[in-house]
Amino acid sequence: VQLQASGGGLVQAGGSLRLSCAASGRTSGSYVMGWFRQAPGKEREFVAAIRWSGIRTYYSESVTDRFSISRDNAKNTVYLQMNSLKPEDTAVYYCAADSSGIFRAVVSVSGQYDNWGQGTLVTVSS
Repeated sequence: VQLQASGGGLVQAGGSLRLSCAASGRTSGSYVMGWFRQAPGKEREFVAAIRWSGIRTYYSESVTDRFSISRDNAKNTVYLQMNSLKPEDTAVYYCAADSSGIFRAVVSVSGQYDNWGQGTLVTVSS
């Protein structure tokens, strides 16, 4: 599975952005999609994830109620709608896919994802 993330940019605090992640290649089969981010000088952290059905979604505490993850399986695309952005949201955002087909109760561990996009930079100015 190849992943291509897009939609990053510069936005003022309080603004919104929508990130997209398009999957290509061997996209058949159920898999979990996730978004992670890495700020300068910090470790990569979990942001959000969504199961194949699109019904179950998961968020880190820092983005709950501000970010929303969704997917369009017909387009093999996952979206991350980011509202009420804060300067601390500034980071490179990566989309990832867990194509193992193994059910995992926890979806926030980066090591569980075997496919990663190239990242898209989000900068939030104060």
